[in-house]
Amino acid sequence: CPFFKQDGRDQRRGTSDPTMLSRRSAQLVTAFHSRAVYSVGLARCASMVSPLASQTQPFAGTLGRSRGMKVYTRTGDKGQSSLYTGERRRKNDDVFHALGDVDELNAYIGIAREHCRAAGNTPELTEHLDEIQCRLMDVGSHLATPRSDEGESAKMQRTKVQDAWVARLEQWIDAMDSDLPPLKNFILPSGGPGSSALHLARTVCRRAERTVVPLVESGVADGAAGRYLNRLSDFLFVAARYACAKGGYTETVWRKDA
Repeated sequence: CPFFKQDGRDQRRGTSDPTMLSRRSAQLVTAFHSRAVYSVGLARCASMVSPLASQTQPFAGTLGRSRGMKVYTRTGDKGQSSLYTGERRRKNDDVFHALGDVDELNAYIGIAREHCRAAGNTPELTEHLDEIQCRLMDVGSHLATPRSDEGESAKMQRTKVQDAWVARLEQWIDAMDSDLPPLKNFILPSGGPGSSALHLARTVCRRAERTVVPLVESGVADGAAGRYLNRLSDFLFVAARYACAKGGYTETVWRKDA
């Protein structure tokens, strides 16, 4: 998660001086989690850094435990929340719908990741899911920084979605697909805990993509955000088949009613 880096150190891995986490990082976490929702991806990226960190005060104490700061701020009690740019919008704004869907997707991928990790037969897939959770945090920061705000060019540059992320997903899809039998029938979401959880994450990913498309069309978000979610749903489908095969399960084929 690039926005958790300070002086070249990766904050998600820990540091001897976590109080040095930048104010900009605190602002970004605040903006993305303005509704105080802890996602599984944030937990892994920042060891449960408080999502409501002050925008003017560096983090204190150890990551995951801040001193003198409360989880609630009451700033959203009237139905508004802040974007990364500082702009206040209603909580039912299209941007917050998209942010919520991406956050939900991240949480479902976290569940799938834990099932895969517990199974122990797809270590490379577990690593990919960890990487994807961090990239979804980046997608969230992108959505929280409307491209239409011309006065925030520095923040827009810092929160760009990279097409290289899409290419990486395609490489992972091709690698897994080469190890699977050809798909000749429609299959039902099933195939063990990991596979089923990945299928569920795929459906949430499709919904997240549907909420991001209008933002792309209106110029609020870049097309790369939509492309990443589109390719991610493909990845999750192939990953579900892969987890099913590696777990020794049999795919359940759709049968037409006689």
